[in-house]
Amino acid sequence: MLSQNLIYSLIGLILGYLAGLGVGGGSLLMLWLTVFLSIGTRDAQIINLLFFLSCAGSVTLIRLKKGTLQFRVLLPGIVAGCLFAIAASMVGKIISQELLRKLLGIVFLITGVRELLYRLRKAK
Repeated sequence: MLSQNLIYSLIGLILGYLAGLGVGGGSLLMLWLTVFLSIGTRDAQIINLLFFLSCAGSVTLIRLKKGTLQFRVLLPGIVAGCLFAIAASMVGKIISQELLRKLLGIVFLITGVRELLYRLRKAK
C-alpha cells in the first residue's frame, strides 16, 4: 500500500512539473487516470480540473508577485474559457461516457499530431 501511494505521489509530482513547463501535464494525467487506473472519463475530468486549478492557482500567485500578469490581455481568454467550460459541462451531461471517451481520444490525437508538427517546423 505504501509503495503504491509513493508511486502515485511521484507520478503526481512529475505531472505537476510537466504542467509547469507547459508540456501538458493535465493531458498526461487524463491518460494516466483513464488508461492505467481505469477511472471513468467523467471522474478523471473532475480530478484533472482539481489538478489544473491547483497548478494555475500557484502560477497565478507567482506571476502576481512578479507583476507579470496583464489583465487586459487575459480578460478575453478568461471570459471565453468560462463560457466554453459551462457549455462543455452541459454537453458532457448529455452525451454517453463512451462517446465522451472517444472524443477525448480524438482531441489527444489531434493535439499530439499538432505538437509533433509544430516541433518539426520549429526545428527547421
